[in-house]
Amino acid sequence: MLITELTPRHTLSRRTGYAVAATLIGVALFASGVPSALYGTYQQLWGFSPLVLTLVYATYAFGVLTTLVLAGRLSDAAGRRPVLLGALIGLMAATVLFVLADSVTWLFVARALQGLTTGALISTASAALLELHRTRDARAVSLANGVASTVGTGLGVLVSGALVELLPAARITPYVVLFALLAIGFVAVWRMPEPVATRTRPRLTPQLPRVPAAIRSPFVLAALGAVSSWSIAGLFLSLGSHLSAELFHTTNHLAAGVGIFALTGSAAVAQLVFRRTAPWSGAAFGSLALAIGMALLVVAAATDSAIWYLAGTVIGGSGFGVAFLGGLRALTAVIPAEHRAAVMSAFYIVAYAAISLPAIAGGTVAGFVGVRPTFEIFGSAAAIVALIVAYLATRTRPSPRTSPFPTRHLQPADNYRAALMPPTIQR
Repeated sequence: MLITELTPRHTLSRRTGYAVAATLIGVALFASGVPSALYGTYQQLWGFSPLVLTLVYATYAFGVLTTLVLAGRLSDAAGRRPVLLGALIGLMAATVLFVLADSVTWLFVARALQGLTTGALISTASAALLELHRTRDARAVSLANGVASTVGTGLGVLVSGALVELLPAARITPYVVLFALLAIGFVAVWRMPEPVATRTRPRLTPQLPRVPAAIRSPFVLAALGAVSSWSIAGLFLSLGSHLSAELFHTTNHLAAGVGIFALTGSAAVAQLVFRRTAPWSGAAFGSLALAIGMALLVVAAATDSAIWYLAGTVIGGSGFGVAFLGGLRALTAVIPAEHRAAVMSAFYIVAYAAISLPAIAGGTVAGFVGVRPTFEIFGSAAAIVALIVAYLATRTRPSPRTSPFPTRHLQPADNYRAALMPPTIQR
């Protein structure tokens, strides 16, 4: 049951509450990108290897995944506002830990707490986003979620890099700004409407992954799209600043974050521009653009070209934004209502594995061969997977009379977990 009128103690309208929920998703992903600009500084201070660096990043991804699987339904029982407030408190605590960190051990602790609380925030904010939308349009809400996620991630890295480069107290200033944003979000959530009217005792009930046989084809397509796109995103967020620094021949933290922002920013713009594209078309042509972008990144790393690097990130980022959105929409259109939570649990296990495992492998390889050869190897592999996704997507193009995927289970998009949560993102 949903609340249809604002209660007296809340002063925000439902429209403003919708904007708050979307902004919170962006802020949560902004927070995830803030430490990236400081990883080089941390390495110089504490002397850890690229592998340890990628393990720090992977700790965050596994933390998000753990919360999504174990506590994805927590706000259904406890209410959206209490869970959002608790998640924001957790993110503020993680921010304080980053400020106080004096060894790599504290980076692991801070990233783990950040991941756990981010998972709770994005799942709950995604639910509130749909419930507070005036027409409960899942397509519009998923687009808002995806854009907020990608923009938030890119801005987190870019703004953090600018603060580190231009202002004093480099290891503290970005986190002070982040803490202020989270505190503002806390006040906004305190005053936003609560969509859940009936509450029960909250329980941690794992959402076991399961994919019905009837929808395994669209699931494989969406999963491959997640692997090809988010493996590169994970590699960029863990090692991208190092590659940018090498290609631009600078230690400037702002320049080092340009590549990540170009990747995520172009993904957000592409999602807006091609938002009406058919799912199969988005998955096919987006994957093709992703493959081209990855090929350009391989060329850039091999030839020491910053121009090819920027071109590859923009084209690849545009492709991954459209491909991921197209594959996910193709999947969510055919998930039976009674299996949505289980199927999406399986999908996000694949997505977060794609973010974290290649990053760990990349860090291991980089420790032996360097950052550039690592991007050449993993960029080539991602391009091959993207081409496979493009081929498979073209085979799902519906004929004028038939559709390759079953539609008998299609239901109104009331279950937010089916279409809305980003893997840091909708992503």
